[in-house]
Amino acid sequence: MDKSIKTTNDLSSEKLYHGTKANLKQGDLIGPGYNSNYGQRNKAKYIYLTATLDAAIWGAELALGEGPERIFIVEPTGPIEDDPNLTDKKFSGNPTKSYRSLYPFKIIGEVTEWQGHAPGQLKAMKDNLERLKQLGIEAIED
Repeated sequence: MDKSIKTTNDLSSEKLYHGTKANLKQGDLIGPGYNSNYGQRNKAKYIYLTATLDAAIWGAELALGEGPERIFIVEPTGPIEDDPNLTDKKFSGNPTKSYRSLYPFKIIGEVTEWQGHAPGQLKAMKDNLERLKQLGIEAIED
């Protein structure tokens, strides 16, 4: 891990989530190394998580694949840091409570009842991501 990266240490009292379409179960590890759901779909160097259910819902809704949208409650197995894709560049601080790690997360549970975004809101987000892709703008900074 780059020693210049500031890690986030005090999240022990927060529930942490990961939204996906992956078919996983409690006890499984989810980690980096798979093709990203965003940008050019390069192999992801990091795995992402959030302390807000809304951000996890976006992750599940925007994930590629045919499986059902799922939101897992996860526990980091190593240091995590603020997600630079959503912090400071786009929002001051980290209001979305979005983080990333080079280390896998252990699935400790699943949120089975949640409300997705309105169809128009989801379409607008997908259209924006497609527009960025057409412009060659990477949505994920590794």
